[in-house]
Amino acid sequence: MSTTITGTTATTSTYAADAMKQSIGMNKDDFLLLFMEQLKNQDPLNPQDSSEFLAQLAQLTQVEQAYNTSATLEKLLAAQDSSMAMSSVALIGKEVTALGIQAAFDGSNPATLSYQMPANTTSTTLRITNASGQTVRQIDLGTVAAGNGSYQWDGKDGQGNLLPAGSYNFGISGLDGLGNTQIATTYTTGVADGVRFENGMAYVTIGAVSVPFSDVTTVKQS
Repeated sequence: MSTTITGTTATTSTYAADAMKQSIGMNKDDFLLLFMEQLKNQDPLNPQDSSEFLAQLAQLTQVEQAYNTSATLEKLLAAQDSSMAMSSVALIGKEVTALGIQAAFDGSNPATLSYQMPANTTSTTLRITNASGQTVRQIDLGTVAAGNGSYQWDGKDGQGNLLPAGSYNFGISGLDGLGNTQIATTYTTGVADGVRFENGMAYVTIGAVSVPFSDVTTVKQS
């Protein structure tokens, strides 16, 4: 274990020294070489005051430590991203629930629209829109109890026509006992069938829908 730590430290230090040289033109080692050359070539009868050099060396050491810290953080973030990537891939084939307003309709089977209502509501409405933001279906849910719930949408529009497979958005709202509007928290649910990576982030795909891995709230065996 000691060997691994030493190797990591050496690599980080080398990275920091190289980054310093690229940024300010020299690193601590270069400065020490320059300092030693000046000491060797100074007039022995009139030696230079080394206090200024030592102060500058101390500043360079602090800068190098800052680069070391930055390099270590980069390695930790890279390790975290790698761990997240592996975890997201493990979700493939499992039933997942994630925060989101999207629902994947496969063109034939009903899509489960999951939600959590913050309070008991009446005059509750479920609105489903397509990718263009157009309302394709509006359903009167009537009275809805506070807590978790779901609605099985058959994939049809308001005229009873079966809509094409794809991603649809949905929202649910109603009135509480005081007449205030309550908006449900909605969830994207389904069996994860893939994972994609974009700009360092992992997205779990559920049919035509992609949700950030960080938004996944529950995972079950399908």
